[in-house]
Amino acid sequence: MRTVQGAALDGLRARVRALAARRRPERAGRSPRGEAPLADRGPAVPGLGAGAPGRRTSVKESLRYAAPAPGPETTARAALAGFGVLLRGLTRPRPGEVRTSAAALRALRARHGDAPALVRTRSGRTVLVLLDPQDLRRFYAEPVSVLAAAPPDKCRGLNPEEPADSDCSRGELRAERRDVSAEVLAAGRPVHPSCGPFLAALAEEARHLTASAPAIGTFTAASTAAVTLDLARARYAVHRAARRIVLGDAAAADEELSGWLTQLRAEGRSSRGGRVRAARSVHDKARARIQEYAARADGDTLVGRAARHADPTGTLDPVGQAQHWLLAMDAVPDTLLRTLLLLGAHPAEQDLATAEAAAEAAAGADRGQLPRLRACVRESLRLYPVVPDLIRVTRAETEWRGVRYPAGTSVLVPAAFHQRDPERVPAAHVFVPGRWKNPGADQDIRMAPFSHGDGRCPGDQLGLMATAALCAEVLRGHRVTGTRPVLDPVGPLPATLDPQGIRLRLTRR
Repeated sequence: MRTVQGAALDGLRARVRALAARRRPERAGRSPRGEAPLADRGPAVPGLGAGAPGRRTSVKESLRYAAPAPGPETTARAALAGFGVLLRGLTRPRPGEVRTSAAALRALRARHGDAPALVRTRSGRTVLVLLDPQDLRRFYAEPVSVLAAAPPDKCRGLNPEEPADSDCSRGELRAERRDVSAEVLAAGRPVHPSCGPFLAALAEEARHLTASAPAIGTFTAASTAAVTLDLARARYAVHRAARRIVLGDAAAADEELSGWLTQLRAEGRSSRGGRVRAARSVHDKARARIQEYAARADGDTLVGRAARHADPTGTLDPVGQAQHWLLAMDAVPDTLLRTLLLLGAHPAEQDLATAEAAAEAAAGADRGQLPRLRACVRESLRLYPVVPDLIRVTRAETEWRGVRYPAGTSVLVPAAFHQRDPERVPAAHVFVPGRWKNPGADQDIRMAPFSHGDGRCPGDQLGLMATAALCAEVLRGHRVTGTRPVLDPVGPLPATLDPQGIRLRLTRR
């Protein structure tokens, strides 16, 4: 029996086929290069591609659509039609990566309501997309015995044989390492116990953000001329500060170590054949270098704090943890630039943040709090999250809204979509740092810049402290007077902000 949904999809299929035949008649009926024949790919509809809020998503490929008629014993295989992924921007996603767009998700919710939707990507992968905050609450609350964290990119390349990252480990070892990481990073504490040395390191390295120089590494004293801050300069300063925080002052100038870690991450995304051997060699060199610093690191560094932790079983790995923490700091330069860009586009917010930065310099024991600047950083992460889509995998058969799904089902939370959902989030596409000062804002299940529950990032407060402190160091002596790209301070902000294209003009106060 034909359904209304099936009839609608058949009409959409006919229009898409006609468009594909008109644009590329020689390829009509053929599958995209490197993919299975279209007839073997199962039901699919267009969606999950790039698009700013309200922007229409175009269908790039000829796809076949079908909608199964639900029966009384509906199972996961016949729950909902799948979605073919259209890529964000012009680049292909890495293997295993799923990217979503607000336009496609709004269309999916319009057709199916808030029920979880089983989606098939164009590469053939199937994921269960959660569209209702009620389901998000369960997603974050489920233990790892039910929903296991999918291996993130940061796990690849850390060790070609077995990653030492606490988020990549499994079972009791993973839980133990995570507990140690949470203790060392002071999870849940706004100001880290080692905030004094950390803030001193951040203040000293922040001079690289604002000093006049012809090239990175040859900075001179800041002059009255305007300075341009870009991603290369931000990375240079943040990486120096990160090495000092994690390993100690002796590691500040070790650009070679950062280069090795960057290479490991890049190789880990597509390690095959000889690349595995090359990655193992680089990993061994990076580990040996970190061990050298760890051997003489003082107790205020992260690796020093980890080394002091009791380890009766001998299973903990401070060196591996230090490697992970260095990689985790890679997100700070991007967030720093986006936050300063947003402040540059909103002069009133910049004035308030500057006043707080000036007052914090004389705060004494209360240094590191910076609540207004932290709210600005959180709002930047709401608008432009580091991880826009969260994926976990079911370890056993689960049921969502009366539909059963087998073990091994990938469950996806489009965090960026929920954080900017205009149907549920006031001023969703506008920079409003004040929303984070409301009681309970950090527990709002729709907002997940650092996730929730057991999967929450244990270094969230340390990351906020470091990013806010760097913003404060910039704003104390400079004003953001020009930005690229130029943002509309009133209208909706763009869906994405590539940090590679950000340029900030800093003028001495």
